[in-house]
Amino acid sequence: MPTAVELAARYRAVRALTERLREPLSAEDCQAQSMPDASPAKWHLAHTTWFFETFVLVPGRRGYQPFHPAFRVLFNSYYQGVGEQHPRPQRGLLTRPSLDEVLAYRAHVDAYVLDWLAGDDAPVGALASVVEIGLHHEQQHQELLLTDAKHLLSGNPLAPAYAALPPAPPAAGRAFGWRMVDGGVREVGATTDGFAFDNERPRHAALLEPFALSTRLTTNAEYAEFIADGGYRRPELWLSDGWSTILTRGWRAPLYWDDRDGQWCEFTLGGRRSLDPLAPVSHVSLYEADAFATWAGARLPTELEWEAVATGRPVRGNLLDSGHLHPIAAAANGTDVAQLYGDVWEWTRSAYAPYPGFRPLAGALGEYNGKFMSSQVVLRGGSCATPADHVRASYRNFFPPDARWQFSGIRLAKDA
Repeated sequence: MPTAVELAARYRAVRALTERLREPLSAEDCQAQSMPDASPAKWHLAHTTWFFETFVLVPGRRGYQPFHPAFRVLFNSYYQGVGEQHPRPQRGLLTRPSLDEVLAYRAHVDAYVLDWLAGDDAPVGALASVVEIGLHHEQQHQELLLTDAKHLLSGNPLAPAYAALPPAPPAAGRAFGWRMVDGGVREVGATTDGFAFDNERPRHAALLEPFALSTRLTTNAEYAEFIADGGYRRPELWLSDGWSTILTRGWRAPLYWDDRDGQWCEFTLGGRRSLDPLAPVSHVSLYEADAFATWAGARLPTELEWEAVATGRPVRGNLLDSGHLHPIAAAANGTDVAQLYGDVWEWTRSAYAPYPGFRPLAGALGEYNGKFMSSQVVLRGGSCATPADHVRASYRNFFPPDARWQFSGIRLAKDA
């Protein structure tokens, strides 16, 4: 467990990064909500603050009075144990409080938390753990702030850029290959050292059959071949729900792809630009990832296969810290497994379910992960919008199989 001084330093850094990520957005950008699954940037700023006020200051700081009593409902996401929530699809209708008031709310809570961390009654034990959870929770919302803003801006006919993105590093492209992995009993899940969410534990033994994992992510060019070969017109490639979904929604390509005079381009956080054929395909659903894998004569990895390969490898890659804010091509050199971390969250074939012996956190925080273990699928590895010190080999992200507004992509696997 970090000390109060270490927690304070991390608190300042995480909270400051959230506000830097908000700065390229106008007040109007911060207000709008483009779909029920996305939230306005202003709501992300307020909800992450609500978390510290509700779970840290109210129970732990004697005499603390909430900034505004109505915020308890307005900025509660899904914690039924805390009380009522404003309906998620209507978050964009919250024109009041203003962005300035939300920023004042952040400053107010920050002052109290930092004063508390510097005082004689600094949190220890369980409350210090809640501060740490809150910081990782805010890092999740940093990624959501970016992906929700991207979805919002993509719907504007002006195709505005969130920010000017740096050019992608030149890459000749890595040849496709397989890494063979022996089967056997493996220990998977988070260890007792360092932070992890409750859904990553307990660590347990799992039996893996021999398998192979692709040495890089699936590229835009490879996915374009799938499209050209009738991928979206061939029902034999698709899961039943997936085929129904593409028929109902009219999907014919990944989200943000656009065919202009026979050439693919895509909307990015840097605006619309030509599709990089060597970059990883992104913004695909589980259904699209699975159909592509079937077309390619392969399958998606299980989450435990992915973890078996990632365990012990350093967390390096095109993550938020790199500043690209977009997937980039794998370096041409090397034959080992590349792009395990960053670029895109990698769909697995694993349903999001509890590990043997799973126990959620006590109280309302127990609603954080466990109650979503139904109709969700696990993704691994982080993306170009994930902070590097937030992700790890045991990290389990999860979304419904039709979700594709996140930076989600494809790594292939096959039986040995």
